[in-house]
Amino acid sequence: MDTILKVEDINVYYGSIHAIKGVSFEVNQGEIVTLIGANGAGKSTTLNTISGLLHSKTGNITFLGESLVKTPCHKVVSKGLALVPEGRRVFLQMTVQENLEMGAYINGKASADDLDHVFQRFPRLKERRKQVAGTLSGGEQQMLAMGRALMSHPKLLMLDEPSMGLAPILVEQIFDIIQELHKDGTTILLVEQNARAALHIAHRGYVLETGKIVTSGTGAELLDSPAIKKAYLGG
Repeated sequence: MDTILKVEDINVYYGSIHAIKGVSFEVNQGEIVTLIGANGAGKSTTLNTISGLLHSKTGNITFLGESLVKTPCHKVVSKGLALVPEGRRVFLQMTVQENLEMGAYINGKASADDLDHVFQRFPRLKERRKQVAGTLSGGEQQMLAMGRALMSHPKLLMLDEPSMGLAPILVEQIFDIIQELHKDGTTILLVEQNARAALHIAHRGYVLETGKIVTSGTGAELLDSPAIKKAYLGG
């Protein structure tokens, strides 16, 4: 299986705070890989470093065989790596369709085919295509953020806490959508506090604690681990 993303020995600081400490992991083509851990473990910081929003003092990040170190974040997107950020971050004053069109900016212009593809995946967005994004529910905004990322045709889709703040029925729906995207051929790196749901759909997982990877394994292995059950699964 080809490695699509390789993270090697990254160390990230916020001023004097050492947030990420020697983190290394990889994502293979066609996988769902999840990073789990408590609040403040460094999950979002890791994704933001991969996407070029933050920078590591050491190590390397390789995507499709090419180093991303010192690559501006907008160029990272054009290479085929898209991030759906924590908190959705949709453009609240713009319509649903305008938000989606912004996701295609690296292609110059959103094609009708691309919009149709997203609307087939998210029928609710089609119904609300002319609606201002700020009037959508939390679940609809999450769908819009995912749809916007898909407009750039990502080879790797990174999702940061997609279930955060959503009602249980919507959480289930979002995880169903993630699995459908994977079946369509999208490789996914998922950061998620809902460890049980994430490990159920992931091929492999890495556990972050205070900026370090402390254990890893298949989704099934981590679900069965007594230590993981105690720390993250409420068992």
